[in-house]
Amino acid sequence: MRAALTIFLLTIALNISASDTLTTAETPAKEEGWLKRTLRKFTEIDTNYVEPQHYNWALMLQGSYNYDIYRLSSKGDNKQTVTFAPAPTFKVGPYFGWRWIFLGYTVDIKNFNVSKIKQEFDFSFYAAQVGVDLYYRRTGSDYKIRNVNLGNDIDTHEIENLSFDGLSVGITGFNAYYIFNHKRFSYPAAFNQSTMQKISCGSWMAGLGYMRNSLEFDYDKMQSLVERRLHKPVQLDSGLMFNSVKYYNLNASVGYAYNWVFARNCLFCSSLSLALAYKKSRGETADEDKTGFDFGNFNIDGIGRFGVVWNNNTWYAGASAIVRAYNYHKSRFAANNIFGSLNIYAGFNFGPRKGYKKKKQ
Repeated sequence: MRAALTIFLLTIALNISASDTLTTAETPAKEEGWLKRTLRKFTEIDTNYVEPQHYNWALMLQGSYNYDIYRLSSKGDNKQTVTFAPAPTFKVGPYFGWRWIFLGYTVDIKNFNVSKIKQEFDFSFYAAQVGVDLYYRRTGSDYKIRNVNLGNDIDTHEIENLSFDGLSVGITGFNAYYIFNHKRFSYPAAFNQSTMQKISCGSWMAGLGYMRNSLEFDYDKMQSLVERRLHKPVQLDSGLMFNSVKYYNLNASVGYAYNWVFARNCLFCSSLSLALAYKKSRGETADEDKTGFDFGNFNIDGIGRFGVVWNNNTWYAGASAIVRAYNYHKSRFAANNIFGSLNIYAGFNFGPRKGYKKKKQ
C-alpha cells in the first residue's frame, strides 16, 4: 500500500497588540502622525477593565478539530433529504508570535489518500475596536452519508454511514465586525490571549460579510448507490438532480458578546451574531432546461464564537470554538451548511517589553 500523505495547514493570525495602544489613563508624550493616532484610536482600551500585553514574544502548541455538515433537500412531492459529513479531522502544531505577527502550522495526524487532501486557510485580524475573519476551505472526497430520507416510507438504513466520494465543497469568504464597547470589552482576551479581561463586560457588535460557496454533486453516483444498496429502483427528486451549484452570499449582522471573568485569570466568552443574508445562486440541473436555475433570496445565518481561557499574562491555556451556519431555501431546493473548528491550546509569553515589571502572582 502506498504511503499516505500528511496534510500541512498554514494559519496566519495578525494581532494588534494592546500594549502598544493608548489607554484612557494615558496621554501622548509628544505630537504623533495621523497614522499612529489612527492605530491608537482603533486599539484604545480602558486599563481598569482590560490588561494589555506586556511581552514581545509568544510560543504556543495548538490542536484543532475541524468539522462540517451538509444537508441537501428537495421540496418536491417526496421531500427527499440527504445529509453528508466527513469524520472530524484533528490537526496539531506549534505557533510562534512576535508582537503583531503570529505564524504557525498544524499537521493532520490522520492519514489520507492523495485524492482526499483538504485545503484550509484561516486569517484573523483582531483589534480592540474591529476584527476580520478570512477563510478558505476546499473539502476532500471523504464525505459519508449520515442521514437519508427518500420519502414514501423507504427504509434507508442500508445507505447511512456509507462513504460517498461524489460530493465536493469549496468555501471562500470573510466576516468583518465592529465592537461598540471596545474600550472595556476585549475579544482578543478570549481568542488570541494578547490581552486579559479583568472585569466581566459585554458589547454589542455589527458586521458585514461575504461568502462564495461551490458545490459539486454527482447525482448519478448517488442514484446508483441508492439502487444498489436498497435492491430496488428509487428515483431521486428533480430538486436533487444537479451537477454543480455556486452560491454568493452578502450579509449584514448584529450580535452580542460577553466576557465573564469567573475566577482570577479565568475567562469565559460567549458570542452570537445573526445575519440577514442575501444569496444568489446558479447551478446546472438534470432538467431538460439546460440553462439551469438561479435564485436570489434572503435568509437568516448565524455565527457563534465561544472561548474559555486561563491567562496570567505569562502562561496561558484554553479552548475556543467558532461555528458558522448558512441556509439556502427556495421553492424546489434547499441547502444547509454548518462548519467550524474547536481549538485547544497552551503556551507562554516571553521577552518583557521595555518598562514592564512582572507582578507577583
